[in-house]
Amino acid sequence: MQIKSKLQKRNLQARGLEPSDCVLKNCRLIDVFCGEIKSTDIAICDDTIIGIGEYSGTDEIDCHGAYVAPGFIEGHIHIESSMLNPKQFASTVLRHGTTCVVCDPHEIANVAGLAGIRYLVEESNDLQCAIYIMAPSCVPATHLENGGAVLNSIDLEKMLQMPQVIGIAEMMNFPGVLLQDDEVMRKLALGQKMNVPVDGHAPGLSGKDLQAYIGSGIMSDHECTTPDEAREKLSSGMYLFIREGSAAKNLEDLLPAVTKKNSHRCLLVTDDCHPEKLLKEGHLDRILRKAVKLGLDPVTAIQMVTVNVANYFGLTGRGAIAPGYRADLVLFDDLQNIQPENVFSGGEQIQTGPCLETVSGNVLRKKYPEVFDSVHVDLKNLSFQIPAEGKTVRIIRVKKDQLVTESVELPARIAGGFAIADEERDLAKLAVIERHHATGNIGLGFVQGMGLKRGALASTVGHDSHNITVVGMNDDDMDLVVRTIIEQKGGFAVVSDGVVKASLVLDVAGLMSTKDAKTVSDDFFSLLEAAAALGVQIQDPFILMSFLALPVIPHLKMTDLGLVDVDEFRHTSLWI
Repeated sequence: MQIKSKLQKRNLQARGLEPSDCVLKNCRLIDVFCGEIKSTDIAICDDTIIGIGEYSGTDEIDCHGAYVAPGFIEGHIHIESSMLNPKQFASTVLRHGTTCVVCDPHEIANVAGLAGIRYLVEESNDLQCAIYIMAPSCVPATHLENGGAVLNSIDLEKMLQMPQVIGIAEMMNFPGVLLQDDEVMRKLALGQKMNVPVDGHAPGLSGKDLQAYIGSGIMSDHECTTPDEAREKLSSGMYLFIREGSAAKNLEDLLPAVTKKNSHRCLLVTDDCHPEKLLKEGHLDRILRKAVKLGLDPVTAIQMVTVNVANYFGLTGRGAIAPGYRADLVLFDDLQNIQPENVFSGGEQIQTGPCLETVSGNVLRKKYPEVFDSVHVDLKNLSFQIPAEGKTVRIIRVKKDQLVTESVELPARIAGGFAIADEERDLAKLAVIERHHATGNIGLGFVQGMGLKRGALASTVGHDSHNITVVGMNDDDMDLVVRTIIEQKGGFAVVSDGVVKASLVLDVAGLMSTKDAKTVSDDFFSLLEAAAALGVQIQDPFILMSFLALPVIPHLKMTDLGLVDVDEFRHTSLWI
């Protein structure tokens, strides 16, 4: 007897000549092509949708009028920010309706280079939530800091040969684009040669500089903070990625720029999302609920996490409910309050209970030593003393829910010939310590706005080079908190009065944990409680700290080489 091919089987079922493998009956289908809702059945064969209309199937599921949307697609995230390894991350977001993720792994790449990318690819294989990768374009992000690795255009070309790699990740070095840096130009030319999307990162860029940046082949931006900036970039041909993450929350500010006429060029993304937010509030479903509450049409919002994303990245067969598309589906009862009740991945119904995915074992630890042994610090001459070299210092002032910082000038508090922290003015010491090659480099300064009154906090998560970032009110606690996270091979810690109050081990490149999502979330919550007990007023100080060392977001930042004036794209003196 002749065995039918998959295509023949689908054809017969689509025509109704054979029962479909599975039929979802009585659905209210979200038609993302036409922006409509229609009552219908959805027929599935194997992992593929084969028909919309009235169908019968071997397996029939009565949806009782539930809304059915395509599986949600994350268009821009650094999985490392979740502190979960890829398997744990995928299992966690899948239960919230996310069936596909496009990630930028430049965090692990800055720590472990190509080995980090290969580890992430291997951990991402054969997951029910598909993970695609954009090749990191800025490793290191700039010449203003020291990281763990360098990826050049030849490395990017190697990555683009991997089937999971579908484009070039955010080009953060926008000054390098405008000044035509040779290696930057080679990377952009590679994007055009391979005909893949190239993501952008250009906060505040406008006018002719923006035109030149876009004209270099860069297609999107997720750094807009005002409607005017968003409109200029949209009208210049960019896709607008509206970010609503754990630190940067731009949704409310940018929604006024979204209209029926331009919404097809807009995506909703998270960029960075911590585990407790994923577990307690959700992933893209959380953003959808907020967007609808703010007045965005629900179907338009769903388009911004489905078909718009698929079109931008060329994810054929994803992002819609139609014949030939993968049967990734999200079911929910209330269009005004989208809460996924059932999720299908490739036609298979997902269990929404606790995450049962396995985590990295000894095989990957041995295969990728650069990933699992990544914290190397010279402790012999470690000092947090700041000799007084004047009366006035430049201060990094943080802003609530924003990655952009202010540069302010204030009189220093001096004692014994050294500048020290000042509780009355909410001035804490800030240090960034090189942690990849034990060079002994350390950048020292001050940060205002954290609310810290005593003790110290430290982290090996410090975008993008991921050196150790420390905020503290006295040198002894700063020293202890650094030694604590070195001993645990990466992660976070809170110290006060010579006692470790809380810690979280991140044993994968000092960025991610091999533990399950709930354990990571619980440990992180203990960290937040410990930080709050020391006076910290920022809801999530660790993600804010991670961006204090990112010298591509204005205006003043700190690296292991010292203070950086981001507007001038150069180092600047702490002392005026």
